[in-house]
Amino acid sequence: MLIALWAQDEKGLIGNHGTLPWHLPNDLKFFKEQTLNHAIVMGRKTFEGMGRKTLPKRTSIVLTSDTSYQAPENVRVMHSRQELLDYVTTTDDPVFLIGGAGVFASLLSECTALYRTVIEASFEGDVYFPEEQIDWNEWTCTKIIPGVVDEANLYPHRFEFYHRN
Repeated sequence: MLIALWAQDEKGLIGNHGTLPWHLPNDLKFFKEQTLNHAIVMGRKTFEGMGRKTLPKRTSIVLTSDTSYQAPENVRVMHSRQELLDYVTTTDDPVFLIGGAGVFASLLSECTALYRTVIEASFEGDVYFPEEQIDWNEWTCTKIIPGVVDEANLYPHRFEFYHRN
């Protein structure tokens, strides 16, 4: 099962020079809850934006067309969409796409679920989610969880779960 997981602002912004444009601890907690003990797939720029560090208790997969790319020993590198799809078929566990825009654009058609955090604010950045790749008629929203706004989480937000019809 391939699941796209991302956070975006109200305009679809997902990144700013390789990092998140906002600080929202609730979203980081949500991300951890969903991905813990599962594989996460990201592009090279996303991985490097994370300081080339892996997240604990997750299998990190970097998808890059650069066949000479050298990742740390505990990171699996894949070089094609098909290589990743072959991997997904070998596991019963969900595999999460976590970015960036190119990875989402090339693999959204293969996803069976979408988990989206929508932050009801606008930020500055340079990377947008490729929403034009989604035909929303193929998806059903199965759950929306409002995020708690408090002194640590300043922006209204919600967690949305979609499953392919």
